[in-house]
Amino acid sequence: MAIAEINRVCFVGAGTMGCYNSIVAAVSGYDVVLYDVSQQTLQQVPQRHTELAAQLVAHGYCSEEAIPVALARVSLVADLEQAVAGADLVSESVFERIDIKRDIHRALDQACPAGTILTTNSSALLVSDIEDVVARGDRFAALHSHLGSPLVDIVGGPRTSAATIDILQRYVQSTGGVPLVLKKEHPGYVLNAMLGPVLSSAMQLLVEGVATIDEIDRTWMISRQAAAGPFGLMDLFGLNLIYDSWQYREDAAIAELKPKIIELLGPRVERGELGVKSGRGFYQYPAADYQQPGFLEAGCELPLVYNALMTALIGNALVVAANDVLEPADIDRAWMTGMFQNIGPFGILEQLGVAQFKQILADQVAAGRFDSHKGQIALGYLRQNMSPG
Repeated sequence: MAIAEINRVCFVGAGTMGCYNSIVAAVSGYDVVLYDVSQQTLQQVPQRHTELAAQLVAHGYCSEEAIPVALARVSLVADLEQAVAGADLVSESVFERIDIKRDIHRALDQACPAGTILTTNSSALLVSDIEDVVARGDRFAALHSHLGSPLVDIVGGPRTSAATIDILQRYVQSTGGVPLVLKKEHPGYVLNAMLGPVLSSAMQLLVEGVATIDEIDRTWMISRQAAAGPFGLMDLFGLNLIYDSWQYREDAAIAELKPKIIELLGPRVERGELGVKSGRGFYQYPAADYQQPGFLEAGCELPLVYNALMTALIGNALVVAANDVLEPADIDRAWMTGMFQNIGPFGILEQLGVAQFKQILADQVAAGRFDSHKGQIALGYLRQNMSPG
């Protein structure tokens, strides 16, 4: 049910996330405007909406009968001023480049009504990278959704008011989402700050010849009782998105690994093997190998792979907690909600035992599979906050 403060929502950028979030808002009873500078992109929206609507129905989010009613609430507009007229909330999902993000929010700040709340759906950039270009800092925040998951990150900037955060929380809840309000901004928010390193660890194990794609995915699926492993997940997200994110990474800790990952992903992207959406990625679709009944029985969980992947997950969860972004219970909640799992990294740590995890962590750092600086942060948090049992 729509909340009183918001009636019309404008989504800026008609890519996958703009289309997904716009149909979710429309199903939830909001009047929706979907804006894009490209007429060609807007022409593709009806087909994208149809595909996304089918997924929402299949996952039980709404009935099939609700879709045409919702789509009747959506307007497609190529003029920015027309698009934001009367908007109570704006959600931006344009290309992940700082200059583009800043330019569009500067324009939005000037074009929107005075009371409009501006939000960015950026997955890679921080609120502080953008918010200084708008005068309405009290009504600017990150509102970051995860495709196919109810989890929505909410992050205020230095000027964001408590009232704005409250409205955004209730808006997310009104769409059936699960709001996660961070204490402060953090690269990758929370879920991606853990999942990203797990995916990176999987690719590192592959390019170093430690294990095959099937062995890595099988180990993850068995240990976590998951429907897909890291490579299956990357196929779902789109290999082009993973590739683009690695191209722009400048972290010294991954300097040696980066060219190997680029070499792994680049040829696939050039051949158009982007994952599920193209019919081929690390697996071939439909009916990928990991989706077959006998996949898990074809091998066993590999301890070396398990230790690397669990260190990536738990170690980065500890870093998030050490940076005071969220409490451990909320970090677990983010992982369980976003990944549809029944246990989070701190729950896994409790099962494993702090002493055993410290040894695994030390081994992974020594092997060059976990950043030593992050390792020290994780160990510091363990010493200060968790018993060695």
